[in-house]
Amino acid sequence: MEKLTRRDTNMDIKIEPIVDNNRSALKLKNEPFQIIGDLNVVKLSNKWCYNINFYAASQSTSQIFPQENYQLSEINATGFALGAFTQTQPVGLAVFRKQPFKYLYLDDLKVNVAYRHQAIAQKLLLQACQLAKKAKYAGIFTVCQNNNLNACLFYLSFGFRIGGLNTKVYDHTSQSGKADIYFYYDF
Repeated sequence: MEKLTRRDTNMDIKIEPIVDNNRSALKLKNEPFQIIGDLNVVKLSNKWCYNINFYAASQSTSQIFPQENYQLSEINATGFALGAFTQTQPVGLAVFRKQPFKYLYLDDLKVNVAYRHQAIAQKLLLQACQLAKKAKYAGIFTVCQNNNLNACLFYLSFGFRIGGLNTKVYDHTSQSGKADIYFYYDF
């Protein structure tokens, strides 16, 4: 895939289902994201509450997730994927998995770094909401690491609410001390 630069950012963005002729979007590379703080979540009086802990500039780092090897046939068997395109160049990807209950699972959401902060992730989610409503889902849920603060704040600003916390998932790994936050968006 050709490297994208900021000069490309004035183009119109189209959100499309991933099908055979645009399956190359499934290879959209994971890129580093900044670790600038964490979201501390607690449940008080049956209500999820949080506070934001920003790290000192000297403590900020970056992280990159391992690259996935998505196969269109597998995605279609378990859900669907949407791509964000400028002309035919993929700049964003959202992968969804069907669930046996009333929330569709957002498995992956990423936007090329040169296209971030241009509402592409919101456009992907809005299109997914329309599809999920047609499929009779009540909403969408996802899981985010508590130290991926920008992603956590994005979900909250979109309208997701905290619905759970897993503080054990990273025990006995190199990421010990992190937690997964469950975010739910109701239609």
